[in-house]
Amino acid sequence: MDFSTIISEDRIKRAYENGEFKNLPGFGKPLKPDDLSHVPEELRMAYRVMRNAGFSPEQDSLKQEIMTIEDLIKCCENSEERQELQKKLNEKLLRFNSMMEKRRGKTNSAMFRNYEEKINKKLF
Repeated sequence: MDFSTIISEDRIKRAYENGEFKNLPGFGKPLKPDDLSHVPEELRMAYRVMRNAGFSPEQDSLKQEIMTIEDLIKCCENSEERQELQKKLNEKLLRFNSMMEKRRGKTNSAMFRNYEEKINKKLF
């Protein structure tokens, strides 16, 4: 172990012994069950990181469906079938856009807004 790890461990140990963790919310209560039990154990940490960053597997699958429908529209020769596919695509896009709006609402920190403004200035 390196020096900083040893110091960190020592400070945590002293704080625990002094009872500094007893007044924390949820102290002594069991953790909520993880909803990632269906995910292989070696991938769970990556899923947690993505979930905490606001990404959802549903969002990824929806994106895949949108791309598939777009490819089908490009290859479609029948106009009625193309209209039906376009209708499905519009529904999927509306659902995806509403998911993205909800996600944007969660990231309203000043730092994020500043970063977003800088990106928009460079792109547009």
